Amino acid sequence: MKYAIFSDIHGNLEALDVMLALCREENVDHYVCLGDVVGYNANPKECLDIVRGLPNLTIVKGNHDEYASNGDNEMEGFNPHAKAAVLWTRAQLTDDDLRYLSELPMRLTIKGANMTIVHATLDGPDAWGYIFDVHNAADNFSYQFTQLCFCGHSHVPLAFSKRPIAMGARPIEEIPLWASENDGSDFKTADMIQLPVEQSVKYLINVGSVGQPRNRDPRASFCIYDTEQKLLTRYRLPYDVALTQQKIREAHLPERLAARLERGI
Repeated sequence: MKYAIFSDIHGNLEALDVMLALCREENVDHYVCLGDVVGYNANPKECLDIVRGLPNLTIVKGNHDEYASNGDNEMEGFNPHAKAAVLWTRAQLTDDDLRYLSELPMRLTIKGANMTIVHATLDGPDAWGYIFDVHNAADNFSYQFTQLCFCGHSHVPLAFSKRPIAMGARPIEEIPLWASENDGSDFKTADMIQLPVEQSVKYLINVGSVGQPRNRDPRASFCIYDTEQKLLTRYRLPYDVALTQQKIREAHLPERLAARLERGI
């Protein structure tokens, strides 16, 4: 089976379309969304409709999904740009859309693939914390009872492994390959990074963001997990950033939300 695992679309229709086109080429069987379908960009309704219609979909709630659907106008911890985008997004969605988002679970286990999914962290999924280093990863591993755990939220792709002490290595390590950055010379072509899944090793994988990457690479980031080959492939795909920016400006959303897309920040 092939699982497409993606997060943080944030209403970016152009990036979502490019990702799904590759998934069809790769004959993906299952789709796994790690939350934040909406927020920031100008096509929340269109993106949500597409995601809801995906075959064999498993999905959890992100913090923008939560704030868009729960009627909270304070949004503690949100900067003014994010808050403005959520309020605008809320007005674009139907009552059925809002109900759907509000009822999404915070975390799920996909037993057939030996994976757990969460938007933020397993140790506090509704606290919206971040995983940036091995210390954060260690907290998450304490609550991880499957071989794989996938998360998003930070918009930065990262990966960590936890090996049995008997294997001789440090128990928890970052996997630098997964977070490797483009040198900036070419963001107009696609690339991919492959990571074999070793037996007896646990993995914590942040897949990055489809719709608003923040690792100084503007391309849409996600991964496909092939359960038969035990292989994770992370993709970075170029999309029409200029069109997404145009839509943001036409919707009178904050200019920073448009400007940051081309820089991947």
